[in-house]
Amino acid sequence: MATTKKVALVTGAGSGIGKHIALALLRNDYSVVLAGRRMAALEETVAAAGASGVDALAVSADVSDPASVKALFEKTRDRFGRLDLLFNNAGIFTKSASLEDVDFAQWKASVDVNLSGAFLCTQEAFRIMKAQTPGGGRIINNGSISAHVPRPNSVAYTATKHAITGLTKSTSLDGRKYNIACGQIDIGNAATDMTEKMERGILQANGQVAVEPTMSVENVANAVLYMASLPLDANVQFMTVMATNMPFIGRG
Repeated sequence: MATTKKVALVTGAGSGIGKHIALALLRNDYSVVLAGRRMAALEETVAAAGASGVDALAVSADVSDPASVKALFEKTRDRFGRLDLLFNNAGIFTKSASLEDVDFAQWKASVDVNLSGAFLCTQEAFRIMKAQTPGGGRIINNGSISAHVPRPNSVAYTATKHAITGLTKSTSLDGRKYNIACGQIDIGNAATDMTEKMERGILQANGQVAVEPTMSVENVANAVLYMASLPLDANVQFMTVMATNMPFIGRG
């Protein structure tokens, strides 16, 4: 069933930032494919959209599995006929541990989801966007403050988020010939169900535990909506949206 609306796909749409972005897009006249591993959580997001949920499609998918990603994008094309926006958001945090104590399985899980997942989705998005009429589209990667500086005991997450920056740049370059724009949003301490521990205290580089300021996740939603609203001949290459007083500038 083709649509006259712009079509977006959001990974990790069942919770956290992905959920809020999916809802913002639905409420701003997008048809949205919500992808994630937990169908029940995706259906809760669709329900939270109210009447706008009629333009949503929830798809259970594992972004670390190439076959699952391929099926996800095939379902997107079959339902809506095209893809205008991909928000690569799915990611995991593995157990906090000093570098020498990181289990290889945890390292691999981080790379498989946070990096390979974004690559696989980008690859499938390219295949749709370059073939559709009108051609082109936009990809926005969820980087992180960790794409710039690490937290203690977070080598796997930090390494994958630094790598996302390289993926963003390569996607921008390789996408030029297909009119595919790619940008990255680096988010710091947006208040969601996944960041509650920051308000209770989190380990700092000096070994102390400190409560960190957070900001409303709606600031992130508004930023992504702005990035998505630009014509394809304009692009926000990188944007940082963060709680003003969080430890980052000046490293504390």
